[in-house]
Amino acid sequence: MDLKNIPLINREISWLYFNDRVLQEAADPTVPLIERIKFLAIFSSNLDEFYRVRVATLNRLANLNDKAKEILGYNPKKLLNQIKNLVVKQERKFNNLYENIIVKQLAEEKIFIINEKQLNVTRGAFVKNFFRDKLLATLVPIMLDDSLPMPELRDRAIYFFVKLTKNKKSRLALIEFPDNLSRFLVLPDTNNLKFIILLDDIIRYSLEDIFFIFEHDTIEAYSLQLTRDAELDLDKEVSVKFVDALAKSLQKRRKGKPMRLLYDQEMPADMLEYLTKKMKLQAQSLIPGNRYHNFKNFIAFPNVGRPDLEYNKALPLPVDSLSIGKSLMSLIAKRDYLISTPYQSYDYVIHFLREAAIDPKVKEINITVYRLAENSKIIHALINAAKNGKKVNCLVELRARFDEQNNIHWSSKLEEEGVTVLYGIDGYKVHSKICMVTRMEKGKAAYYACLSTGNFNEKTATMYADHTLLTADKRITTDLVYIFRSLNKGALPRGLKNLIVSPIDSRPAIYKLIDNEIKNAKAGKEAYMILKMNSLADEQMINKLYQASNAGVKIQMIVRGMCCLIAGVKGFSENIEVTSIVDKYLEHARVHIYCNGGNELIYLTSADFMTRNIDNRVEVGFPIYDKQLRREIRDIIDIQLNDNTKARDITIAHTNKYHKTEADLLTRAQIDTYTYLKNKNLPS
Repeated sequence: MDLKNIPLINREISWLYFNDRVLQEAADPTVPLIERIKFLAIFSSNLDEFYRVRVATLNRLANLNDKAKEILGYNPKKLLNQIKNLVVKQERKFNNLYENIIVKQLAEEKIFIINEKQLNVTRGAFVKNFFRDKLLATLVPIMLDDSLPMPELRDRAIYFFVKLTKNKKSRLALIEFPDNLSRFLVLPDTNNLKFIILLDDIIRYSLEDIFFIFEHDTIEAYSLQLTRDAELDLDKEVSVKFVDALAKSLQKRRKGKPMRLLYDQEMPADMLEYLTKKMKLQAQSLIPGNRYHNFKNFIAFPNVGRPDLEYNKALPLPVDSLSIGKSLMSLIAKRDYLISTPYQSYDYVIHFLREAAIDPKVKEINITVYRLAENSKIIHALINAAKNGKKVNCLVELRARFDEQNNIHWSSKLEEEGVTVLYGIDGYKVHSKICMVTRMEKGKAAYYACLSTGNFNEKTATMYADHTLLTADKRITTDLVYIFRSLNKGALPRGLKNLIVSPIDSRPAIYKLIDNEIKNAKAGKEAYMILKMNSLADEQMINKLYQASNAGVKIQMIVRGMCCLIAGVKGFSENIEVTSIVDKYLEHARVHIYCNGGNELIYLTSADFMTRNIDNRVEVGFPIYDKQLRREIRDIIDIQLNDNTKARDITIAHTNKYHKTEADLLTRAQIDTYTYLKNKNLPS
């Protein structure tokens, strides 16, 4: 099948419709009110990253000639216009949702977000005192001068663009918001009424105190936020020089090319024109917004009302038969264990490494890390292992986007404490989530492994839905020995028997699994695949799925984010159904289930069906051999396939309609998964 002729959704457009599903959660009246505000924050943060990375890339491509555009298969300039039109619509939806719905519903809960014009004398005095004590010293306006170039605005920082007018003559200035203070100030209660004011409006209320030396009749202040190109243009050589180059590039990231200027739509035309000319912005970079920007801060919106305005924080469940009070390795030696976070406790992974750090029989620990928590317990366990004389090899992927600075910090800390730090493989990101402990037992090396679909990060483990396998199965550990030997030498692992590792094995191995289903379907046998992932964009893989569909293979997919495959197209994808679950937790697990003639094969993996994951990264997919764990994963996937509350159908219509099932009962996968795992652990 010619790839040019297969039906595809553009990846950027598909991603924007994913972010629209996040906005759906903010609009859903069944979601607790404070959580709806947090979804607004997630939507805003997602869009910032989209502009910093994807739109930045498109801007670079926009200058290509027609021949290059033909190779791309689309015109970047046209796509940029399409993106802007979609984003403007979403921003309008966002602003209406916040201003006309959520703010009013907060008021019904006796929680009032007030602005500078709604302060009475008492609250006004409170705000003024806060401003003078905490804010004034941090605010130094930059007075603008036509004869001088425009100051460089920091990426994603909030600014006020201020105009002071006296006798029809005006001065212009910029004020940068401090980023080390809470965006919200809770004011004293009055008659059980709660009042919150934003930092933005505290500054507006106090503009006279800032510009007191300038005579003026009026002061106007309008917020703006600039999003810059965040892509790093680096030499790919993995070395000390690379670390230095990365550190320098992070400094330059603040000064990347402007991608988007989000501005208060109330800003007068002459002020906007001034910014556009001075900053040399293109029309597609201008996005009108409301008076508040950088909504990602709203993730920390204070709940001053009832507890049920937020989701109930369910306690992490124990894993059946796995006890932190015992040696985990002694238990893992007997059978495999599966940890499904955040439903079950991530403490087992921490305890696994802590035990390895102090066990006299443990000689070596190998691990790959991609994104680490700010105060990482994983790192502390590795440092303690090194202090206890263990050989510790830690491969840190410095190029984990937007976590580079944090990873550089931890790399230095590890090296100082005697851990051998490796920086990956030339030309490939190491995105796998694998760890192996070598323990001497009866004079021989025994291996214990931890493999996951998610990062070794205890903070995100409370928010991301992932699966982690603890195993001593020799079929897996034998391959892991080869993988770590290769990685520690800076080479790609080859010739593995059971694990599926990108970039060498993934494409041929997955094709082989799909071809097996195609063969069975053509032979009249039952044939199906269930594939869960974060993103689906690789055109060759989509083409392979279309081939399977045409052969009669039933394919069910759960894709959280972008999905370039179009389900339900006659002659291509009539046997493919795609849903997306957006709910309380971020669906992050990657799960593959193949019918295999009735003898199901189940794999977990760190890789999505993205070209970068398949061809340009080191990823590890691993089979689940234990029958009990296979049943558990299958049950959880079945719950997700039956979700008719938070699952949406992904189709060419882009309507994000909620998925309907024949079941009369409502199924909400994340709630029902917690209940399922809780009931499994009850005494019989």
